[in-house]
Amino acid sequence: MSRHKVEITGVNTANIKVLTNDEMLILFEKMKNNDPFAREDLISGNLKLVLSILKKFSGKVDNLDDLFQVGCLGLVKAIDNFDTSYNVKLSTYACPMIEGEIKRYLRDNSSLRISRSIKDLAYKSLKLKEELLIDGKEPTNKEIASKLGVSEYEVVTALESLREPVSMYEPIYNDGGDTIYLYDQIANKEEEYGLDSKIALDKAMNNLKDREINILKERFIVGKTQMEIAEELGISQAQISRIEKSAINSIKKYIK
Repeated sequence: MSRHKVEITGVNTANIKVLTNDEMLILFEKMKNNDPFAREDLISGNLKLVLSILKKFSGKVDNLDDLFQVGCLGLVKAIDNFDTSYNVKLSTYACPMIEGEIKRYLRDNSSLRISRSIKDLAYKSLKLKEELLIDGKEPTNKEIASKLGVSEYEVVTALESLREPVSMYEPIYNDGGDTIYLYDQIANKEEEYGLDSKIALDKAMNNLKDREINILKERFIVGKTQMEIAEELGISQAQISRIEKSAINSIKKYIK
């Protein structure tokens, strides 16, 4: 039970009952016979499906209570539409519906607002893509654009709008030492310094090693990414990250 460590207000997740497959089949049979309690028992006996999926989103939202309710809605839809003749477990059928309900909620309630026209084009593009996939070949964005009567750029932009925003501080690599974040991969091509800051920076850099100075210049003046510098110097990106952070920490001792 400890694997479901999702805190939900007002719900003791440790005591949620888990139904066996045989128990669920019996309850589904009772549902067919209009048993008024069978549906509720199926819902309460599968709440841990919702919790297991919420774990994927635990680092993306501050409060999981709303997502839990949305996930439960997906579970209810799955239970209402499930047919035991499918010869699959309820979890196999329900999990995609629960996750889809949660993702739809996050997309529609995102702080980053996408216009309705762009969303509509994205959904039309996805629908057309699924229809064309039936023929066994995945269509290109250009082909989709041609069939929808829009430009390829509009299709790409619409599909990109459905992607979830990613934090610049999202960790993307850790070799057991320093963590490399997404912002480390972004070239920094525009840096503006005031005169006082520039003088102080020059003095601080005089106390750095040549290798540290070169890496900082490549990163913050030339605007290269850590990966580009690593390839040029023939060392790992993790090493570049450590040298860069060490140099910055040294500069901070002189600039306060």
